[in-house]
Amino acid sequence: MGKAKYWKGLTAAGIVLAVVLVVIVGISVFPEKNIKEYEETEEVFGNPLMGYAPCAWNETVSEDVSLLYMDITWAELEPKEGEYNWESIEKENQLSRWKKEGKHIILRFVCDVPGKEKHMDIPEWLYEKTGHTGTWYDVEFGKGFAPDYNNEQMIYYHAQAVKTLGEHLGGDGLISYIELGSLGHWGEWHVNYSAGIQRLPKEDVREQYVAPWVEAFPDAMLLMRRSFSHASKYGTGLYNDMTGDPGETESWLKEIQNGGDLSQTDEKNAVVSMSDFWKTAPVGGEFTSSLSMEEMLDTDISRTVELIRESHTTFLGPNIADKKYQQGYESVLKNMGYRLRISQAALSHGFTGTKLSLGWVNDGSAPFYKDWSVWVYVTDKEGNTVEKKQIDIQLSSVLPGETIATETWLDTKKLEELAGKKYNLSIGIEDPMTGKTNLHMAMKCSYKNGRNFLW
Repeated sequence: MGKAKYWKGLTAAGIVLAVVLVVIVGISVFPEKNIKEYEETEEVFGNPLMGYAPCAWNETVSEDVSLLYMDITWAELEPKEGEYNWESIEKENQLSRWKKEGKHIILRFVCDVPGKEKHMDIPEWLYEKTGHTGTWYDVEFGKGFAPDYNNEQMIYYHAQAVKTLGEHLGGDGLISYIELGSLGHWGEWHVNYSAGIQRLPKEDVREQYVAPWVEAFPDAMLLMRRSFSHASKYGTGLYNDMTGDPGETESWLKEIQNGGDLSQTDEKNAVVSMSDFWKTAPVGGEFTSSLSMEEMLDTDISRTVELIRESHTTFLGPNIADKKYQQGYESVLKNMGYRLRISQAALSHGFTGTKLSLGWVNDGSAPFYKDWSVWVYVTDKEGNTVEKKQIDIQLSSVLPGETIATETWLDTKKLEELAGKKYNLSIGIEDPMTGKTNLHMAMKCSYKNGRNFLW
């Protein structure tokens, strides 16, 4: 064959091949698309694992509440050695009710709660085993007994109590957050040592009050009152029980940024810098009692909101905002936690099906810290599920101010020409505790039965 004929034949073959390629992949090269943009909604609502957390014993809670706060004193947990008061605790805190309703629990275990009368919050049997070591106090903020946290019997039996708590409460996802208490007044890791109360233990002993929780509740998110070295070591979150107080909160934030010494134990550098911890672990706490709700939610609401956002707060309780100040209540709720949404969705035909491309953003002040399963549902006009596909995304990676892109291939043929009259597309995020979808995305779209409708 001559060169001219050879090249002519090769060119013709190339043209044929190109045509075939266009026929085969042209759909993806020049796809037919349906693109929709979704704006952020200004609507205020509660969502799973964030928001206000009133006490679990409340008979009624508002619709925006998905978290409840439960504290347990050691005295009520184990009145007799080895005998645990589960029935009373579960009944008082309505645990079966909250689980059935799909709500989650914040737990704090405490050994010293100041009160109006002389009392102990550790069991009598433990008081005997520890040789009565500790300090009875009667001070301005209340009366009570501060145990000797250095006592070896106290440390040993505390670990046993935490293990038992984990075995009984840690297996079903109901306990989602644990504010590490155990030490100090109200479990806040401080004592009034100026009144003669024994100081908190040193770092190596404090470690023995933290480690048991990590093992007992592997699926719960742990939080500590301050950025102690243990918080950094175990990657815990932090909680601020002085939320709303500008001086106390700014000091707390400065400590998180820079670290510092611990006056409670007279230790150098016992508080460490954890400036970016909120990207992987939550911030909790409650409103301070040192200021009025009127001041925090009305007079100085802009300052309160600024502190909430600067702290990257996800939840507050049990001292929550008073609904008497509705505007302030809603402003704080809107600025707590995550506000996930889809910024853009695109459907395009490909050779293997229909591709759903999504842009994920977070308009909130904190991430959603759990990687719950995310699904796209294709439903027919009667609402029947035609197809359900999991979206490949880690929700915890959607940080405020960033965009995450996902692509999901759907099998449903052409989706009636890109989600037309026959089919609807929605996004649902499933709570593994209930197996149900109930996360309301912060976007202007239809939201029904826990699903966010794109088409």
